[in-house]
This record gives sequence, C-alpha cells and structure tokens, in this order.
Amino acid sequence: MSVSLYSGKVARKLLFLQLMTFVLISAAFGLKSLEWSGSALAGGFAAWLPNAMFMLFALRHQAQTPAPGRVAWSFAIGEGLKVVITIVLLIVALGVFKAAFVPLGLTYLAVLVVQIVAPTVINRYRT
Repeated sequence: MSVSLYSGKVARKLLFLQLMTFVLISAAFGLKSLEWSGSALAGGFAAWLPNAMFMLFALRHQAQTPAPGRVAWSFAIGEGLKVVITIVLLIVALGVFKAAFVPLGLTYLAVLVVQIVAPTVINRYRT
C-alpha cells in the first residue's frame, strides 16, 4: 500500500476496510468450524498487520522532510520489512499453529484484493 499516494484519512479507511474484511470472512468460516475461523483470522492478520505497520512507518517519515534520496530508501526499507513480516506471520500460522491452508489463503487474498480495489472506490465516492 503506497501511503504517499493517499492521505492519512484514506489510508486509515483502507486499513479499516481490510480489518472488517478479514473479521467478517473469519466469522463466515466460523460457521464451518472454529479451526477454519482461526485460520482465516490468521490469514487476514498476516496481510493486515504488515500494512498497518507500513502505514505507521510511512506517516512517521512523511511528517519530516527528508532528503529526496532518503524517501526512496525509507520506502524500500518499509516494503522490505512488510514482506519479511508477512512471510514470518504466514510461517508461524501454518507451521506453528497448524492453520488450515484454504481459509488462510482465501482470507489473505481477500484482504489483498481489498487493498487493490478499495482505494479506487474510496477516491471515486469521496466528497
């Protein structure tokens, strides 16, 4: 999620939509079993938490006025940390907690789709 393209308000709306997406999908998977609900929650959390951390990182650096080269490096470092945290969370969910792959994967992908589609919808209907 490139926070620099959006205001902080739009980024917060996007994170809230992502949070609601994986909570609702987890509740729907809860109708099948508690294990699937927990797996879906872990998948959504693995996609949402790195985005939230990146937003905080980006907004923190946006408040300052760094040199132009530092902006690119801070973005690259933020994205790199986001990828590493996502991989670690997925490994922990699948390896340590033995999460079911199908709900974890579907919820992870749903949160990513919201990340791609929601900014367009938010900007289109923004007043």
